[in-house]
Amino acid sequence: MYLTIKETAEYLELPEEYIEQKIRQNRIRAVHDGQQYLVNKNQFQRHFEEMEQYRIMIQEYLNEPIPEDPDVKDED
Repeated sequence: MYLTIKETAEYLELPEEYIEQKIRQNRIRAVHDGQQYLVNKNQFQRHFEEMEQYRIMIQEYLNEPIPEDPDVKDED
């Protein structure tokens, strides 16, 4: 499924100017149909999968209990 720059920006929740810049830098693959650029939506699937894995990894790290430090001395 192909999206316009505006639709891609809404899908990725990014500004249209940023999407245009990334297309010019060849960081986002796009096809020019003579009037507008069209972006294949499927190219972002891997990005979303990696972001989900990263989110899970961070959540597991934050949920891990802090071990007690054996070098701490009670000086009361």
